[in-house]
Amino acid sequence: MTATTGGVRGPGTARAVWLVAEREIGSKLRSKAFVISTCILLLVALAGVLVGGFVSKSPERTPVAVTSETASVVAGRDDIQTKTVATPAAARALVRSGDVDAALVPKPQGDSPFDFVVVAKDTVPQALVASFSQGPPVILLEHGGQNDLLRYLVAVGFGVVFLVAASLFGGTIAQSVVEEKSTRVVEILISAIPVRLLLAGKVIGNTVLAMGQILLLVAVAAIGLSVTGQGGVLGGLTGPLIWFAVFFLFGFVLLAALFAAAGAMVSRQEDVGATTAPLTMLIVLPYFLVIFLNDNPFALDVLSYVPFSAPVAMPLRIYLGQVQWWEPALSLVILVATCVAAIWVGSRIYRNSLLRMGARVKLSEALSAGR
Repeated sequence: MTATTGGVRGPGTARAVWLVAEREIGSKLRSKAFVISTCILLLVALAGVLVGGFVSKSPERTPVAVTSETASVVAGRDDIQTKTVATPAAARALVRSGDVDAALVPKPQGDSPFDFVVVAKDTVPQALVASFSQGPPVILLEHGGQNDLLRYLVAVGFGVVFLVAASLFGGTIAQSVVEEKSTRVVEILISAIPVRLLLAGKVIGNTVLAMGQILLLVAVAAIGLSVTGQGGVLGGLTGPLIWFAVFFLFGFVLLAALFAAAGAMVSRQEDVGATTAPLTMLIVLPYFLVIFLNDNPFALDVLSYVPFSAPVAMPLRIYLGQVQWWEPALSLVILVATCVAAIWVGSRIYRNSLLRMGARVKLSEALSAGR
């Protein structure tokens, strides 16, 4: 089936959406500013990972307590300094006192394929665990602990990526809509393509570009962590990174629809800031809340269910091991539901404001017009 306007046969729905998306993608990829800024972002990310990895490296060996039964597990390892004790209880005592970073003790009764377990005080020793071919069981003597610096860096990493991508592409979408309005190009476009498909194409095209940047950043981070020997950190981040990509996808679609609607409400580039400012605050405020409250479990719990902060807060909680199995799924359902609502609201504002020139369209008018 094809759409017709004024007796002229137009492209089908899927074809129309893809034509707009392709136009958005092509215009960005042909932009030297976009390509250069993307390369700079990737280089900065790689430099940050490399510098952090080299700085964090220490020539000292990891002190580990072992018993006569577990000493052979790490025998000959240059990166581990063993301290042999008589009993597992003595090994645990050394961990509690901080004399060693971890202990290897015979496994308790169970179905574990390992003959030993790793005992740590309050933080999983990621580097030690990752050095084995498979991850052995880990017992924490005290719960709630975490490497403060690493937790902060992970929070900043997730936050900066989401903030930069959402702000950059969101602003670009709004400016593109205004440019099409001011040059009357939009009148030509909607003569062949329905307004809702024009909006869908813009959102999809920019989402593809944003997700492409996210995947590149994940690849760069993985390479940097591998090169600097931070396999433990990489292993601990794999799951959170996957969840971050999923949450980012829906979070970005939500914001993209709203930014397009905000752009449609004005006719001049200098007025874009006034309509997009509230959306920018919805991005910036959750970012700072997650960064400053990253060590507050209750605050992170709440922020991980708020749609505008969930793409940063929930992956961070997953990394910290503070979630039940159902929590990311519930948070994602809330985000998707909010995304659907935002698309409906955004498409209504976009449709009712797109052809209105002159003064800024009031939000109440944009929502009520056409009823």
